Amino acid sequence: MKNRVVITGLGVVAPNGVGLENFTKAIQTGTSGIQFHQALKDKGFSCCIGGIPTISDEKIAAYLTPLQLRGFQSSSILYGCMAGIDAWKDAGFLVDETSELDSDSGIIFGTGNSGIEKLREAIYKIDENQVKKLGSTSVVQTMSSGISAYLGGILGLGNQVTTNSSACTTGTEALLMGFERIQNGKAKRMLVGSSSDSSLYTWGGFDAMRVMTYKHNDFPEKGSRPMSESAAGFVPGSGAGALVLESLESALERKATIYAEVLGGNINAGGQRNGGSLTAPNASAVQKCIVDAMKDAGISSEEIDAINGHLTATSKDDLEIENWTKALQRNGANFPYINSLKSMIGHCLAASGAIESVAAVLQIKHQFLFPNINCEDVHPAISAMISTNKIPTKMISKDINIVAKASFGFGDVNACVIFKKYIDEL
Repeated sequence: MKNRVVITGLGVVAPNGVGLENFTKAIQTGTSGIQFHQALKDKGFSCCIGGIPTISDEKIAAYLTPLQLRGFQSSSILYGCMAGIDAWKDAGFLVDETSELDSDSGIIFGTGNSGIEKLREAIYKIDENQVKKLGSTSVVQTMSSGISAYLGGILGLGNQVTTNSSACTTGTEALLMGFERIQNGKAKRMLVGSSSDSSLYTWGGFDAMRVMTYKHNDFPEKGSRPMSESAAGFVPGSGAGALVLESLESALERKATIYAEVLGGNINAGGQRNGGSLTAPNASAVQKCIVDAMKDAGISSEEIDAINGHLTATSKDDLEIENWTKALQRNGANFPYINSLKSMIGHCLAASGAIESVAAVLQIKHQFLFPNINCEDVHPAISAMISTNKIPTKMISKDINIVAKASFGFGDVNACVIFKKYIDEL
């Protein structure tokens, strides 16, 4: 018998809300975290807007010690540590660096890159023959597993502690990897999530690809427009999301708060075949990922109440909707409700799957659907496939039992997870 897996803790650092309370209020009210950033304009970016979490120095000092902050330049690690620590505390655990090693708990925390500013500094110092001035933290800040290394030490977790990286699929993939570890009895708890930095050096490549909008620099909050006819490309974002996954048995023993249950999911790839490429999805593989996720979760498509989509506000939005209609064999008014958090926070790249999973779980816990802001003009290709009533533009209080969350990333990689409302069976 495989273990049932539930979610007992959440943490989030997002452009429109840092901390669970602020973030919940923001997504319920449709509050945007997209702002104009002069630094982008000064560096010659076409897209001068983006989503960056607002964090004070006093807030940072509550998470990292002065020693850890010495020479610290990785926003990705910072966001991940904050979200991870908050999720751990939210699950009812203490953060005590003198505590005993917890061999029942581990971490899978993903990222796209880490400490790119620190790496840039290191390159210049080496070029200037100043290698001895790099400092003792240049390695841990720039290695991809820096985020899990920092969190593993802060929390003292002794099960698997690792980092994954699969472009925009990273966060959802990390969640499913942790889920499988608990399901198979290899851990009692896994802190899972992902983070992405707010670096110009990360965002610049996308600006060069011309996949980011340049039409909304004067109206930042209107810039991110998933499923909209007037969408002109995605808006870059940053931050982190974290979830504590736990075996149901362990959660019940602790009398922990349970946000939702993870029923199952699927991870696959399109092999960059049949229309798929480094930057475009193989539609048949996307559909297979969704179908296989439902099979793994043991549900039918008719049981899905809502979809938290990938939906980036690019030309691929209508293809994603088409893939959902084919995979679920549901369309028109029979299609589930669907929303995209990117309308409020932009595309947080490697962090997107984790932050959006937190939002999906909050919808189940609090029984609501957050709005798709900036989507008053649904793309005609989308409205031809599904009813526009299924794309809420204002928050809806709704009985939500099952939510499907999917992420699709560069490299033609896919992940889909199925969340369910937990009902106390006692």
